[in-house]
Amino acid sequence: MKALVLAEAGETPKFRIEDRELPALGSGDVLVKVNACGICYHDVLVMQGILRRGVKENVVLGHEISGTVAQLGSNVVDFQVGEPVASIFTEPCTECKYCLQGMEQRCANGRGIGHRIDGGFAEYVKLDQNALVSLSSDIDLDQACILGCPIAVAYNAIKDVAKLQAGEKVLVTGAGGGLGVHSIQIAHSLGATVFAVTSSSEKIDLLNDLGVDEVLLNEDLDFNELVMAFTGDDGVDVVVENIIGSTFQSSLRSLGQFGRMVIVGAIGPEHISVNPAELIFRDAHIMGTGGATRQQLKEVARLVELGSIKPLVSQSFSLDQVGAAYQHMRDRKTFGRVIVKPWQK
Repeated sequence: MKALVLAEAGETPKFRIEDRELPALGSGDVLVKVNACGICYHDVLVMQGILRRGVKENVVLGHEISGTVAQLGSNVVDFQVGEPVASIFTEPCTECKYCLQGMEQRCANGRGIGHRIDGGFAEYVKLDQNALVSLSSDIDLDQACILGCPIAVAYNAIKDVAKLQAGEKVLVTGAGGGLGVHSIQIAHSLGATVFAVTSSSEKIDLLNDLGVDEVLLNEDLDFNELVMAFTGDDGVDVVVENIIGSTFQSSLRSLGQFGRMVIVGAIGPEHISVNPAELIFRDAHIMGTGGATRQQLKEVARLVELGSIKPLVSQSFSLDQVGAAYQHMRDRKTFGRVIVKPWQK
């Protein structure tokens, strides 16, 4: 099989394509023939060398995986050869205190796919059965790779962490990115009024097509002032903060009384400062979250089948084009997700 290895991290990362033997399976493992793998900003930060802790040497990146079952370990009973599957981004142990509480995305013994173990930028990937979910054959496999991340990640943040309710107002930053476009759809499906912040004027029409109530262009005027104007100075109930560095202060000032901010995609090197008075007088809550469970992935897959959420894939790249995909993302030319198709020539 062919696999793309991150040979050297840096501002201009270096990759090489290797010919490898198919990985040997343990009793609980599944060999997946990769159809597609999304490129997450987590991957970009590893490529840059910003995220280093726990990354295996010569890692094969990619945790947003869809494909079909090619082989089964001797103890695997819940999957069949040829079955379509998608992954969450961690191999959970199922036995630690977090797994037993249904929070397998924070498994104490979890192994990050495309981080601690090799991921989906390859023609085949070996994954523990507990990292996979079976899919309906009605779901497009190109779209299915992003069901776990970013879609189920956004779903967890909005529905289960921020607990957004119908009739509430929500602000989404980084609205044109993978987390942003799907956060908008999830919030809209829950019956919220959606404000979307973007720095790209060319994305305004695309965001409006997703059902956004107001697109706020983050240019000369602080978007907090626009939020207050549109809400009669009430502010929003929930902020989904996907950027943090350049948007955090405006997002915080956009919160209404008892507002909740959930920080999702901001895992870069940026730091923020907080005036405690801003929290105290708003009775505000700031929360961070990341990841999703298999159950949340299943719920998202059902919403996709019902048409409540549409996975947005803007472009696909072959293994030898991943460097170009990286630059595409750095230049913020993406809308939704870009994916790698290892069998694409």
